[in-house]
Amino acid sequence: MLTLDPRQATRNVSAMIPEDKLMQINARFEFLEAKMADGTMAGDFASLSKEYSDLRPVIDKISQYQRLISDIAEAEEMLGDPEMKELAAEELPELKAALPKAEHELQLSLLPKDEADERSAVLEIRAGTGGDEAALFAGDLLRMYQRYCDTTGWKLEIIDASETELGGYREVIANVKGKGVFARMKFESGVHRVQRVPSTESGGRVHTSAATVAVLPEAEEVDIDLPATDLRIDTMRASGAGGQHVNTTDSAVRIVHIPTGIMVVSAEKSQHRNREIAMQTMRTRLYDLKRQEADEERSASRKGQVGSGDRSERIRTYNFPQGRMTDHRINLTLYKLDQIIQGDLDEIIDALIADDQAQKLAELNP
Repeated sequence: MLTLDPRQATRNVSAMIPEDKLMQINARFEFLEAKMADGTMAGDFASLSKEYSDLRPVIDKISQYQRLISDIAEAEEMLGDPEMKELAAEELPELKAALPKAEHELQLSLLPKDEADERSAVLEIRAGTGGDEAALFAGDLLRMYQRYCDTTGWKLEIIDASETELGGYREVIANVKGKGVFARMKFESGVHRVQRVPSTESGGRVHTSAATVAVLPEAEEVDIDLPATDLRIDTMRASGAGGQHVNTTDSAVRIVHIPTGIMVVSAEKSQHRNREIAMQTMRTRLYDLKRQEADEERSASRKGQVGSGDRSERIRTYNFPQGRMTDHRINLTLYKLDQIIQGDLDEIIDALIADDQAQKLAELNP
């Protein structure tokens, strides 16, 4: 299996990653591999299999890093051999130039993983300040995310919505199904601000409106225990001017989680489906609450980072007269608003992920 010669690892090379940590990871991987081979994982099979799967790419990065360290050490030794000196002098600069990238990729693979990153997500968009224009902007954001999901192969399904007469949304909740949805979409949580001339504005004045976005990792039944004594479940008629389900059902379901006061409502035509949706949404809200509490306990300093999910923070401005989008968390400004509003979000999300990784690396290497 993988080995690391301490003499090779330190010879004329700046090794920022502790050797003992790499050895511990390698030992754990070998242990899991042996357990899987001899069939003694028993009741822990699911969790240990996942750990093994998660470690596999880390082990690959360790192997690449160690091989590079070994190649550098061998090339340096060859410099003392008259017959091999010329070849070594040619290879050594290339090997050393590749080391920072290999080290960086290994460090990224060693960062603590968010267990929710691989999950699907619940997307919630609500109109904020700005009246009808804010509701129209909420609709624009929904369509932006729908187009982004189309390009990534994810499936966006609206599970509840309150529309306005002008075609906007006071509130819309959707499931986004796919692998790794939360890892990329979680950076969208916060207040999105728009500056543009509303279609209802006769004087051509630019108005500022806002909508809030929340992205929650989809919960599984094993994540949250929901005893019946903690829930109050009511069946009712959907109501409220402009809602898409108004006057279509007497089977809307409202669930209240008594300990926290969290309330969810689903108003599809099927009462059975409503109950299923409402229970899943309740689990997701409670799972999100549980994660927020854990984050606060872990480190107060993390609250300001891009992945904190603080939905009261103004994160982005869409300025239509200037064709400009600015993400205030990382001071990123792009003059391609037309493409962005059509779902071209990868450049923004990639920059946010890179910034988040940089901050985590800084914590590991103060």
